Amino acid sequence: MTATRELRPIGHVRREGGIHLEIDEPYRPGLAKVELFEYAIVLWWVDGHDNEESRSIMQTELPYAPGVTAGVFACRSEYRPNPIGMTVCRIEKVEEELGLVWLSDIDAFEDSPVLDIKPYIPVVDRVRSPRVASWLDGWPDWMPAEGIGLYEE
Repeated sequence: MTATRELRPIGHVRREGGIHLEIDEPYRPGLAKVELFEYAIVLWWVDGHDNEESRSIMQTELPYAPGVTAGVFACRSEYRPNPIGMTVCRIEKVEEELGLVWLSDIDAFEDSPVLDIKPYIPVVDRVRSPRVASWLDGWPDWMPAEGIGLYEE
């Protein structure tokens, strides 16, 4: 038997006037001291793929590796049993009272629900020499501070 869980978005991704998270009022106190971190891990809901068809796709062709098909757990595809997106984002500015977290980039669409924000802490969020699939050969080892244009409208 599969248990059902309830997720409560804490805000939404906004792109008008710059890329930022707009956090709903009840959750704004949770932003205290977020500005002390340079990066955050943002978990967001891929609501455009929250349907039975997208949730049932278990393998997909990789857009960044033509001819390679991989399981959804071996890529960052939007097709997933639970359409949860995750992006490490550079924090540009935090306006706690307004609930705004300004970012350099995020690969989420306008109005994507934000599920959680976690500070990026190197000791637990990175590894020294990770092994990755060959289709990622040639990718940089580090995300540039200005982002890489993950999402362009």
